[in-house]
Amino acid sequence: MPKIIRNQNNPILTTKDLEPTFDDSRVVGVFNPGACKFGDEYILIARVAASCVQEDGWYKVPFMSFDGEKPVLKTKRWKTAEIDLADPRKFWYGAQLYLSSISHLHLARSKDGLHFTFDPEPFMVAEYPDEAFGIEDIRITQFEKTYYLTYTAVSKDSHGVKLASTTDFINVKRYGMMLPPENKDTCLFPEKINGNYVALHRPSTDHFSPPSIWCCESPDLSHWGNHSCILRPRANNYESNKIGVGPQPIKTENGWLVLYHGADDHSVYTLHLCLLDLADPRKVLKQTQKPIMIPQAPWEKEGFFPNVIFSNGWIKEDDGRVLIYYGAADDSICLAETTIDDLLRFLD
Repeated sequence: MPKIIRNQNNPILTTKDLEPTFDDSRVVGVFNPGACKFGDEYILIARVAASCVQEDGWYKVPFMSFDGEKPVLKTKRWKTAEIDLADPRKFWYGAQLYLSSISHLHLARSKDGLHFTFDPEPFMVAEYPDEAFGIEDIRITQFEKTYYLTYTAVSKDSHGVKLASTTDFINVKRYGMMLPPENKDTCLFPEKINGNYVALHRPSTDHFSPPSIWCCESPDLSHWGNHSCILRPRANNYESNKIGVGPQPIKTENGWLVLYHGADDHSVYTLHLCLLDLADPRKVLKQTQKPIMIPQAPWEKEGFFPNVIFSNGWIKEDDGRVLIYYGAADDSICLAETTIDDLLRFLD
């Protein structure tokens, strides 16, 4: 039987490991990290969600204002009785959807892949109006000495995908909007295929079918086209609401190994695998019939948003081991270990 072993030290990073970046705020989530190796370091770039310190009878939400020369964190507030907080992540007020927190990206470093320390300052924060509600859920893909970063930008115009890069994990070059709203959950393949860069992404298609995984390509990382849907949610207990791709695909002799998440009608998030053809990644060769990970541990079942396992970061070691870093309950970061061989056995 193939195995995925949760680390006994889970969760490995929590809200207690990071002080608030903004005044009058509190850290409510450290989760969903992108992951890679950089020299002799293990790198995690975590999504850090911060909410306002609340006042009696009022509910405040943070956002970035771009009215002046520099972006400034501001807040809006409403009487608590006027809003529906059934979903702790978001709420509607009139015709506008608001997030209860604002996210930025914070980098953590480790020598052993288990014990991480956050850098003193955030790695990336909102800098443009299309990031006014925060930046989230980064994926990291290495091309030679450049690491490309795809991340979700949130604003009143909804979720879009932006592209950036770094060569040293200190300085960041931003390229702007890669895929406009509504889109998210985007990763790059780690090499060109048939002469083009290739990406998997997840546009919102709620009107006719649940959100699905799409493929697109680009000659230059700027112009993306030839979009097509390659994987749709199945009518089962795990994917009925939506699916979305996780970290960068791993190349194997059998095909491109892809980790993705599924969410059911009760917003329980689980992890799954599929295998794509090496020469034509729009062709799905195999797909797991049931999740490879479901919420089980207390910190996966209870937290800011319960019953969530969500991964957008894994690292393949030279010996065939695979380290899966995942967000638990939109609250903390956990680690699970497996091997390429075991992952492929899940697909048999």
